[in-house]
Amino acid sequence: MINFTAAAPTAGDLDVRWIHGTAPGAANTSPAFAVHAYDPHTYVLRQSKAASYEAPFVYLLFGNERAILLDTGATKDSPLRSIVDDLVTDWLERNPREEYGLVVAHTHGHGDHVAGDGLFADRPGTTVVAREVEVVREFFGFSDWPSEIVAFDLGGRVLDVTGIPGHHPASIAIYDPWSGFLLSGDTVYPGRLYAFDFPEFVASLDRLVEFASARTVTYVMGCHIEMSGRPGRDYPIGSAYQPDEPPIQMTVGQLRAVRDAARSVAAKPGVHRFDDFIIYNGPCRAAVTRQLIRTMWRRASRREGAAP
Repeated sequence: MINFTAAAPTAGDLDVRWIHGTAPGAANTSPAFAVHAYDPHTYVLRQSKAASYEAPFVYLLFGNERAILLDTGATKDSPLRSIVDDLVTDWLERNPREEYGLVVAHTHGHGDHVAGDGLFADRPGTTVVAREVEVVREFFGFSDWPSEIVAFDLGGRVLDVTGIPGHHPASIAIYDPWSGFLLSGDTVYPGRLYAFDFPEFVASLDRLVEFASARTVTYVMGCHIEMSGRPGRDYPIGSAYQPDEPPIQMTVGQLRAVRDAARSVAAKPGVHRFDDFIIYNGPCRAAVTRQLIRTMWRRASRREGAAP
């Protein structure tokens, strides 16, 4: 049995250059998913931008009795099932067990995080948690949603789970004491933070800062990268090539900055730019339209040979 409490959080490796898309005119040779072992029991995966411009991150955590896969990507026909099967097989070769389960859950229920659920529907020993908030509450055992903190045991590796609606009604945050990761889904990441219910979004960020402050957090890990290396500058929606993107991992200090920024614009619907993220307060349809125009202009410029 692996002791997931001694020496936690463990020192892992995030020295990785994520596949960030293919340069215009170049042949795409990137794999469907980049797979990175943070430590022998913690994997971070990123879907290729060739499959979906969303390029979401997916997390696989192993415990003594079962593993949890958080999110299934943005496409229905990806090789994620075979990748996960291989990772589970390799892990079990190093850590033999007679029986071992897999839970497929989600940081939240938007389509780019649940599209691959069907790949796991017939997998033996697997539970796929549906996207609806009622199902999420029942599965994890919430009696006081969203403020309650519930424990979810993978077998000695006990995760803390809490609700963080605002971006999506069923959004959750997960703290893993073993890695020190605070998995924040699409609520906090280096990109465009869409807050469809802004009062809920701010309340969730308030609780999330308090949640993080009471724990030893190594990194805040979201599900996308959309910012560039220039402060306050994001890549356009639909970008298939992001050569100057920042790392996925953020700090608790950056989490507090998101919370403080959200408080500061709570009464100001619209788009608000900050160095490491952009907050969308409300639907912001005009801003999204401008983003799409920006994308089309950028693509046209590349076709004409202009600099990106």
